[in-house]
Amino acid sequence: MKRREFLKKTAAGTVALSFSFSQWQVFAQSTDLPQAAFITNGEPRPLARKALEVLGGMQRFISQGDDVLIKPNMGWDRRPELAANTNPDVMAELTKLSFEAGAASVKVLDFTCNEPRRCYRNSGIQAAVEAEGARVVHVRDSNFKPLALKGQALDEWPIYSDYLEADKVINVPIAKHHGMARVTLGLKNLMGVMGDNRGAIHRNFAVKMADITQHIMPTLTVIDAYRMLMDNGPQGGNPNDVRLQRTMIASPCTVSADYLGLELFGLKLEDVDYIKTAHDRGLAIYDLENLDVRRVQL
Repeated sequence: MKRREFLKKTAAGTVALSFSFSQWQVFAQSTDLPQAAFITNGEPRPLARKALEVLGGMQRFISQGDDVLIKPNMGWDRRPELAANTNPDVMAELTKLSFEAGAASVKVLDFTCNEPRRCYRNSGIQAAVEAEGARVVHVRDSNFKPLALKGQALDEWPIYSDYLEADKVINVPIAKHHGMARVTLGLKNLMGVMGDNRGAIHRNFAVKMADITQHIMPTLTVIDAYRMLMDNGPQGGNPNDVRLQRTMIASPCTVSADYLGLELFGLKLEDVDYIKTAHDRGLAIYDLENLDVRRVQL
């Protein structure tokens, strides 16, 4: 099942993904495999590999010849030890697994907050994924395309075309504190493919995020909680705010992955408005109260 098969152009030139979420629901529910993996007590690459193994292997999500986009949090000019960006070793392992599953290409990108070249380099992600054969892409303003939403607060919003056109997308946030949203997990990480004035999304944030993300759900979400930024997020900068958690969470359902990620912060669904709103709007593939989670300690 290729995501770009769902792309349809309207007469106004906007892109609609009206069938992608419902068809992805059918795919994700049509298996006896666990709905989520929660892996602890490991190093980054073994954690990522085990999470995919528990879910049935990367070949469950990626087919021969797929063009894959892996979306980390790479928005900050911070070294890996400060836990502001996704761990580079996690990104390297997911790139390797994608090619092993038959991917024709792997792209990695993020619409950064700090200067892009410094973010890509100092996060360690560019070197790590290029060593495994991925192509790192710098975001260009001209490549954002309007996406038709017809949401409660937004009629449309520009999304990066490489994200929309990828056959498969792997969303790889780092679990961290966020001063406005409380936490950054899978849903929040998708802001890195949204264009225009992203600050405007922060007004009526929960509703606007649901309006947008319901149309751009990824194939797979892998939450990197090897290190967690526990305070002064999203940018961080103080090593004392970092906790070594040695954990990885993965699910075909972004809302389910985020729901499990809240455990790491001692939070509940009702504590984080934008995740609860996504759930209330029906964006969870699975029943969160009866989520089938395979927990493995390495």
